[in-house]
Amino acid sequence: MSKVPELFGSMVFNDAVMKERLPKDVYRSLRRTIREGTALAPEVADVVASAMKDWAVAKGVTHFTHWFQPMTGITAEKHDSFISPCEDGGVIMEFSGKELIKGEPDASSFPSGGLRATFEARGYTAWDPTSYAFIKDDTLCIPTAFCSYHGEILDKKTPLLRSMDAVSREAIRVLKLFGKDVCRVTATVGPEQEYFLIDKKDYAKRPDLILTGRTLFGASSPKGQELEDHYFGSIRPRVKAYMADLDEELWKLGIYSKTEHNEVAPCQHEMAPIFTTANLATDQNQLTMEVMKKVADRHGFVCLLHEKPFEGVNGSGKHNNWALSTDTGENLLDPGRTPADNAQFLLFLTAVIKAVDEYQDLLRISVASAGNDHRLGANEAPPAIVSVYVGDELEEVVDTLVSGTAHDGEKRRAMDIGVTALPPIPLDNSDRNRTSPFAFTGNKFEFRMPGSSFNIACTNIMLNAAVAQALGKFADELEGAEDFDKALSVLVRRELAAHRRILFNGNGYSDEWVAEAKRRGLLDLRTTPEALAHFDDPKNVELFTSLGIYTLEELHSRQEIGQEEYSKVIQIEAKTSMDLLKKRIIPACIAYSKSLAEGVAAKKSIGVDADVEASMVKLITDKTASLLSRTCTLAAAVEGVPSGAAKAASYCAETVFPAMQHARELADELEMLVGREYWPFPTYGDLLFYV
Repeated sequence: MSKVPELFGSMVFNDAVMKERLPKDVYRSLRRTIREGTALAPEVADVVASAMKDWAVAKGVTHFTHWFQPMTGITAEKHDSFISPCEDGGVIMEFSGKELIKGEPDASSFPSGGLRATFEARGYTAWDPTSYAFIKDDTLCIPTAFCSYHGEILDKKTPLLRSMDAVSREAIRVLKLFGKDVCRVTATVGPEQEYFLIDKKDYAKRPDLILTGRTLFGASSPKGQELEDHYFGSIRPRVKAYMADLDEELWKLGIYSKTEHNEVAPCQHEMAPIFTTANLATDQNQLTMEVMKKVADRHGFVCLLHEKPFEGVNGSGKHNNWALSTDTGENLLDPGRTPADNAQFLLFLTAVIKAVDEYQDLLRISVASAGNDHRLGANEAPPAIVSVYVGDELEEVVDTLVSGTAHDGEKRRAMDIGVTALPPIPLDNSDRNRTSPFAFTGNKFEFRMPGSSFNIACTNIMLNAAVAQALGKFADELEGAEDFDKALSVLVRRELAAHRRILFNGNGYSDEWVAEAKRRGLLDLRTTPEALAHFDDPKNVELFTSLGIYTLEELHSRQEIGQEEYSKVIQIEAKTSMDLLKKRIIPACIAYSKSLAEGVAAKKSIGVDADVEASMVKLITDKTASLLSRTCTLAAAVEGVPSGAAKAASYCAETVFPAMQHARELADELEMLVGREYWPFPTYGDLLFYV
């Protein structure tokens, strides 16, 4: 491996490269655009484009692409070469500012949720200068936003950037009340990425993995994760080689891959990066998932990013670590060590608590998918009920503020925010609660509900928007106050009392918590259709439209896209299940029972008792007949899917998925009865415990 500092960012047109290759005035103009969002003059864009092309060509690049994130959840790209014809019949390598700033990909086949007609093909991509261009697969990739001909946003990047602007704008207003003058407040994110590595040869024998990303059938292996011997265990040489290769590829792209380890389930692992700005973290996480799959292929692996590829063992999530930082380097979620800092921290903490309580539905929507529905509430993931964990000490502080009682016994009198000394809050003020969906972890919040395959833009759009609105309301109230300290104290006490219900430090897996959450009035949205039904609630429409993040039409489009995606995924899984049942599983059961029956006949013909074999033949025959009946029930369920996105999604959750699970239960029982050589694909033992 090359020296890491030299390797890191070598494929990125980053600030160091721009500073080296651009004239000083052009560099300053571009930095001003990045920092303040000002428009880039055409002549400046031409110089930047030329320098970017020269840098890329020097690295062997011949093509460029506007790299964007449509509503599919993955990235998209259309490649164009740098060549331009010459009069002498030759070519020259050119790249203009116009080509850098704007592209025109066909938008007709991307999800739009009714924003556009299929025959309306034109779409536009627009350069996002806040995210550096990079080289991938010998192509210059330019991060861009994506919109329709009429300007409706068709991507995940644009609303994320809008939400970042909103939270920055309102946070700056609040900071001015504390005497702090900052130019920008940035939402920063560090997404931990979990994944499975399985052997490529076994993967090729599992059509369900190939078509759906998860195993639709599979009895539990005799050994799973019961011994807890994989978590943080010694990394196998083959996997270690993969991780080393992955790090090198990510470092070239300027991605801060920092931590790697074995996760709980067999074959499961995790990569965690260092924090960066939310939009850059989103771009880099999309790249990370793509690179993970490509590197895995080179090592004879397949990287699975489905939230629940194997039933009965842990699924994979993506912990979204979120904080707010100023351009002066201050983390606004750091409790600090002085009363004044504590008062500021408590106000921002209160804003987050208020935001999560009022928009728990949106946070649940941001992690809603058919795959993640399998994972949420299982033994490795938080429940579908959104709650906030703040730790014992902070919870005591909240209770003290709400009640107005003395804090910490005889040591301190009742707290008056910003006047009396709130105790310094240590970075690790209590144990970590692994069951909490939204946990304060010392100087940031860790949102643990996103699924492994998710684009984290959605989660951070919701979070930024909700916190921005809370901060805006706080600023409206405090800016006109005659006595700031008194008004601040009243506001924090009132808001914490109003939203105390969302705080929960206990066991999120317990039945008691489900009952308690219901008593508190918290939402328990167990399935994706249940969650998506709340997307266009009046309060959510008001939030997005007032902050300029989504129009009403854009919001409805995302709701419809989510519902359509859910029903399509379930139907693909159901059809794949039927195909495997009819063509592989049931024939295997029949073949094995036939073999047993022939053995019974052979034994009886020579007067040998064959009661055991006969009973097995009957058992397998009866179960196979029942499985065929359940397969027919599943087929009827699929045939009955209604039209309309919302109706289809609900029907698939309530009818198709249960029918699919009902068939699986019996198929998995039969797997334990049918001879190994007859079973048509690798078992869980093969997939999870390969050499």
